[in-house]
Amino acid sequence: MSEENQHFSMPRIGDPAPSFEVPTTHGPIKLEDYKGKWLVLFSHPADFTPVCTTEFVAFQSIYPELKELNTELLGLSIDSVQSHIAWVRNIEEKLNVQIEFPVIADLNKEVASKYGMVHPEQNTTETNRAVFVIDDQGVIKSIIYYPLTTGRNMDEIVRLVKALQTTVKHQVSTPANWQPGDKVIVPPPASKQQAEERANDPNLEVIDWYLAKKSLDE
Repeated sequence: MSEENQHFSMPRIGDPAPSFEVPTTHGPIKLEDYKGKWLVLFSHPADFTPVCTTEFVAFQSIYPELKELNTELLGLSIDSVQSHIAWVRNIEEKLNVQIEFPVIADLNKEVASKYGMVHPEQNTTETNRAVFVIDDQGVIKSIIYYPLTTGRNMDEIVRLVKALQTTVKHQVSTPANWQPGDKVIVPPPASKQQAEERANDPNLEVIDWYLAKKSLDE
């Protein structure tokens, strides 16, 4: 096994998020600083690259809404703090957008390795476009990877955070294309008796014994 493959790791959904203490554009930050908040941790291949620049502008556009959801943003690449600072200043100068969230300088790939953000079979020097959603207890709730050529959809990231928070709060699931205000899916019955009781529950939209939806009163 090559050295790069030995360093490649991939945390799973439901695992505690790997801890870190790192330099960023906002000074030293550690994962524990986000305790009690949700966190969207995302990696990008490199500073001063076209797709990444459009993504940073887009991430900044959703940052206020994420903050309303008790969620913080934290970017990462293997560039230096000085490079990050120069890049965000360039974005502000050329695109008139101020990047308000911090960016990790992961020069030794410590965080990238812990989170499996570098795939040796694809590229040994750049982090992929990974998105990790971490809940307020420090548990990984979602992992998404995008190829280097494809920018991320910010509406979907916001929708994902809202869906995950809804499932945690109400112990339900969300159907395909769910949006806040839509009905949610209740857990399937664990017994024949529960299935029969569900069929007569006026608060449920019962499609079949295993599939039922309800509205949330929030």
